[in-house]
Amino acid sequence: MAEAVFRAPRRKKKVFESYETAFPVLTSQGDTNVKDFRICCAEIHNNNVIVRNPEDIEHLYGKGYFGKGILSRSRPEYNISDPELAAQLKDYNMNMPVITSKKYQHHVGWAKCLLKGQGLIDRAVDDILENYIKPLELPFKKEKAVAKLYTELHREPDTEKDVEKAMSTTTFNGGSAAPGREDQSQEGECKKICLEEHPAHDPLTKYGLDVLDPVDKDALARVHCHTHDDFIVHCGCKAQEDVAQVCRDSSRAKEHDHEYVLVQEEANLQPDEEKEAERKSGKTEKLVCRRNPFRIFEYLQLSLEEAFFLAYALGCLTVCYNEEPLTILKLWEVFSSIQPSFQTIYMAYHYFRSKGWVPKVGLKYGTDLLLYRKGPPFYHASYSVIVELVGDHFQGTARRPFTWKTLAGLNRTTLNVSKELLFCYLIKPPDMSEQDMSSPECMKRIKVQ
Repeated sequence: MAEAVFRAPRRKKKVFESYETAFPVLTSQGDTNVKDFRICCAEIHNNNVIVRNPEDIEHLYGKGYFGKGILSRSRPEYNISDPELAAQLKDYNMNMPVITSKKYQHHVGWAKCLLKGQGLIDRAVDDILENYIKPLELPFKKEKAVAKLYTELHREPDTEKDVEKAMSTTTFNGGSAAPGREDQSQEGECKKICLEEHPAHDPLTKYGLDVLDPVDKDALARVHCHTHDDFIVHCGCKAQEDVAQVCRDSSRAKEHDHEYVLVQEEANLQPDEEKEAERKSGKTEKLVCRRNPFRIFEYLQLSLEEAFFLAYALGCLTVCYNEEPLTILKLWEVFSSIQPSFQTIYMAYHYFRSKGWVPKVGLKYGTDLLLYRKGPPFYHASYSVIVELVGDHFQGTARRPFTWKTLAGLNRTTLNVSKELLFCYLIKPPDMSEQDMSSPECMKRIKVQ
């Protein structure tokens, strides 16, 4: 027989991010002061597990590359900003997305179709949208200065001196609008301020956090304890403050109803300025602040194996269905009904995750799992894994029966993408029944080969 040759993982040539530390693990029941540990919230929607809170999304993907963005290839990084406009203004650290007028009109059209679908007449729809998308005054000096500078630079002056004059005359926060050290020192302060929090644009700012972000006391009693597979009110092993924080995090995911964008539009010129613009044969453009009438959200979609690993093994995820958190046993039961092969694939997923690999769904290449070293941004997948649950003598009904022809075709596909085919056998003892498989505790008696 030919010897198996183990090849080192292939590192990607272009890596655009640094490796973050993995998830912190609680080593004891009362160890709740671990740095960076937080309990994230997810929900089951159409037999899929999704995470809506942006902070939870960044935390889950950044510390283990769990899930994928529903609008992105991998990392959830969808942005409505126009790439060309964003590149022009990237040095100014804008706090709002910048889009073209054409793209903004698409969003207006989608909002109009949505309102008409609710039974509103055309006149009512037009009145609602006209009031909603009207231009708004920029409340901060920084955005005002950048918008003014953008308008000045797009009037196509005759000489380079006019450009320098526009750059020098447009100021904000006591300095030039061009990026410099003063801008970088004030960047942290500007990021803390959001347009939604300005009293002139958000009518809810006059209310306090106690009114806008109440904690439902009845919901606290429904929070699940991952250690004892019971509710907190019964075991009492988690502090009440931690439970309240979980409820706050889930409610804050629905805040910030409005999204403000800067729209690139043609400026309305005076008659003299219009004649001058026609003489120069150039368009005068400006940036106008408006509300986005049709928001597009990107969520993090977790596979069933990833969601259960986060809830069961790491204890950092609460999965809800109809706004009620599910216990570990209930999750095992629900996921098994959604995906009949869940139990088998999860055992392999749990094993490889514990060994330091980053397993992802292998549906693209006709397998169960793909194994990455460190994560997809750094290395190509090394192995395509087929998982089978067998008896102690490798007997039993195969979950995916292979013939020599289908096996040769799968191996050829795997070799064409520079990966290796790996068979993972989960060996269960002969005395294990179906009743024993109804709990994740059965994994303690499973051997992996």
